[in-house]
Amino acid sequence: MARNTERRHRLLDAAVEVIAVEGGRGLTFGAVDRAASVPPGTASNYFASRDQLLRELAEHVFIRLAPDPVEAAARMAAEPTRESERGLMMWLVERALADRAAHLALFELRLEATRNPHVAPTVTRQFAGNLAVATSDHVDHGFPGDRSTALVLYLAMSGLLLDHLTMPELLGTDAVAAIVDTIVTAVVPRVAER
Repeated sequence: MARNTERRHRLLDAAVEVIAVEGGRGLTFGAVDRAASVPPGTASNYFASRDQLLRELAEHVFIRLAPDPVEAAARMAAEPTRESERGLMMWLVERALADRAAHLALFELRLEATRNPHVAPTVTRQFAGNLAVATSDHVDHGFPGDRSTALVLYLAMSGLLLDHLTMPELLGTDAVAAIVDTIVTAVVPRVAER
């Protein structure tokens, strides 16, 4: 019998909320059922094991966080300058704040991957794919710098998001734009290196 795709999606969205609030240890089938407002036993009917749930969750979160393709194309069509790169990084922060739970789920999945060899390959593959897309977006669209620039920018923004989403008081909401400016100015050359 084919599984209901809409219900699977609903369960995975519920799992995002559970892991964001309860952490990896709180991610149980029962917690997912309750968060999705479905009958007990539903999640275990869709996922053969907790590891399968975690692997599918790793894939689902990246799909959930993918930007709207039309908006992304419009933003990437801008002239590739340091300033437009800054705009893209602020857009990343705005999207992260708009779906904080999904980003917190990513942090939890990273931690889960350090302890669970059954989940680690999927989580690593998803993050590697995300890094590859970020790198190719930077390089292929002609932004200043090279692959190393894209990598350092990715790592710096990842650190900023980790701190800001887990401890908003640490940096302060008002300081984030200035921090993005500092990161982009420090990492992205003023003009493209030839």
